[in-house]
Amino acid sequence: MRNEKVPNHLGIIVDGNGRWAEKRGLNRSLGHKEGADNLKKLLLYIYDKKVPYVSIYAFSTENFKREKSEVDFLMNLFVTLFTKEFLTLKEKGVKVVFSGRRDPLPKKVLKSMDFLEEETKEQKNGVLNICLNYGGQYELVDAVKKIVEKGIKQEEITKEVLEENLYQTLPPLDFIIRTSGEMRSSNFMIYQSAYAEYYFPDTLFPDFHEEDFDRAMDVYNKRNRRFGGN
Repeated sequence: MRNEKVPNHLGIIVDGNGRWAEKRGLNRSLGHKEGADNLKKLLLYIYDKKVPYVSIYAFSTENFKREKSEVDFLMNLFVTLFTKEFLTLKEKGVKVVFSGRRDPLPKKVLKSMDFLEEETKEQKNGVLNICLNYGGQYELVDAVKKIVEKGIKQEEITKEVLEENLYQTLPPLDFIIRTSGEMRSSNFMIYQSAYAEYYFPDTLFPDFHEEDFDRAMDVYNKRNRRFGGN
């Protein structure tokens, strides 16, 4: 990568797996498997480039509306990823956390999530936040519920208090990549992305490789971030 700077917190909206398979006359589930294999390799490359925080949009709350066979395949794929494939992140020193609602995720998925978090909880070289059964609006609703349950008074509620009650305490997103050419955020970390830069490559996620990431970083380096200023 030919750049001087990388985002402190990078977001990736993983999009286009199903369409990648359909374009090849394959079952959509095979696209998800191909996307998962690519994600594993891409994450290792990203952490080698010293990006400290990465959040990936793996499965939204709305994704449960998909065909049952596709959802079931994804749930089984998550179990495999979290109990086997993503252990390579532990070797890189990456701590894995999850954002999203646990209900109605299957018990086997919850168990695999807890396993991966426990296995990586002492790692210090990076953080991977996996947004699973996640929606940004639901995160804000759940944060407000937590604040109410804690008995925090209205006059005590600040920006900092809200941030402390989100699913994870993470720095704000700097740069968000959404593959497949779709140009919307789809409810991804809407609070944390207030001043994030966006990049929408046409590439479907299974084809988004290291050289594509390098091009994305070239774009990021050319952006003039003003955070609401002139």
